[in-house]
Amino acid sequence: MTTIPVRRALLSVADKTGLVDFAGRLAATGVEIVSSGGTAEALKLAGIPVTAVGDVTGAPEMLGGRVKTLHPLIHGAILADLGDESHLADLTARGIEPFQLVVVNLYPFRQTVARSDVTHAEAVEQIDIGGPAMVRAAAKNHAWVGVVTDPARYPEVADAVDSGGLPGDFRRDLAREAFFHTASYDAAIVDWFERDTGHAERIVVPMRLVSALRYGENPHQAAAAYAQEGRLGWWTAARQLQGKAMSFNNYLDADAAWRVVHEFADPAAVVVKHANPCGLAVAGDVGEAFEKAWACDPLSAFGGVVALNRPLDGDLAGRIAAAGFVEVVIVPEVTDAGVLAAKQNLRVLEAPGPDPADPDIRRIDGGFVVQERDRVSTERSSWQVVSKRQPTEEESADLAFAWVVCAHAKSNAIVIARDGAAVGVGAGDQSRVAASESAVAKAGDRAAGGVAASDAFFPFRDGIDALAAVGVTAVIEPGGSVRDGEVVAAADEAGIALVFTGARHFRH
Repeated sequence: MTTIPVRRALLSVADKTGLVDFAGRLAATGVEIVSSGGTAEALKLAGIPVTAVGDVTGAPEMLGGRVKTLHPLIHGAILADLGDESHLADLTARGIEPFQLVVVNLYPFRQTVARSDVTHAEAVEQIDIGGPAMVRAAAKNHAWVGVVTDPARYPEVADAVDSGGLPGDFRRDLAREAFFHTASYDAAIVDWFERDTGHAERIVVPMRLVSALRYGENPHQAAAAYAQEGRLGWWTAARQLQGKAMSFNNYLDADAAWRVVHEFADPAAVVVKHANPCGLAVAGDVGEAFEKAWACDPLSAFGGVVALNRPLDGDLAGRIAAAGFVEVVIVPEVTDAGVLAAKQNLRVLEAPGPDPADPDIRRIDGGFVVQERDRVSTERSSWQVVSKRQPTEEESADLAFAWVVCAHAKSNAIVIARDGAAVGVGAGDQSRVAASESAVAKAGDRAAGGVAASDAFFPFRDGIDALAAVGVTAVIEPGGSVRDGEVVAAADEAGIALVFTGARHFRH
């Protein structure tokens, strides 16, 4: 495809960012501008010569603006294949001058339906018809027409027009972007129609490339990071202050760390490795929380991700740097990175909090399984103490803490905690007793006087027996096993306070 000089352009935009400057540059190069509605008014007010769509078609806007550009004199000018003699004959017979440039973006449907007070009628009026028709027509005919849907493209397009026209590969790139624009728009409409239907019958998830990654989970796997169009995830809004580019595994671990640390209102710190917390603590200040979190399992913490729910200052930065090798540090704010700046490969991110309502979508062969995010309640009024002994206030606080940590560890999971800190995490084991033994081994002497949480019920008493043997004094679990009676008896024999929550927190 050759370069196409631009003599005539159609401009019809809902988002008028940069419109006047862009149109001014087109007009300065002699481009005839045709426009409609509010776009034409904005250009007239700016003193830019513009021909109204109604003057071209001889048909005034109707139906409150629903019909204005849907006309053969507009779409013929967009869709004509100028290499086809019959198309040229049709243009001549109708007196149609073709467009070489179509600049359109669509009604703000997504922003409108995001309002809590939007009515059905308001939403319907923001479903654009003429806009997508023009965009798709121009994108289809990219052999002869350039189509622009993003105001960020205006300077580049204006430069090309100034330099003689739109090159073929540029028009093709613009067309590819335009079809994604209309696909994303339709996806937003589908999402709106399906949002109140319980399990949506149809899900359309448009994704945009954010960055190519060096590799995936392993060096032989190609990988890239994509963001959902219309959604601003914490990681796309994050600001990376230093360090190497984020990797596939970095993103997964950082997301796991950022979600769990935001479960806590008190100053909290977490160390995550392979998407599992290997240390987590709350304390009076975030520096103390980090020290307690790192002390849980320094061996597993090597090469992990650290997340804090409070700002990072220079003193704490130095303590993190001295603790050991860390891949990523993610915080809400950096007041002074201090010594971290000397660790050039360490990734440091400032980020907004995660969206707790963001659905959990996981790929399976030829499809997806979709669920709402797991929500962990620490409301004690829903707890059932099934043992003879009631937990103390201190034990109850640690049980609530351990319950949250356990819910964020891969199943089967057992967490031993003491004084607001995890001291032993057994995660991702196929056997619950093996998870108990792993947590006990990591906790060592720190298990004595601590509490434990299990993400699902104990199917046998052996898990409780393993915890009792090292001095765990209280346990929290969902309950619901056919052998609950045996488990309760084991707890009573050991003098353990046992709490059933009635809620399970598997994480696969």
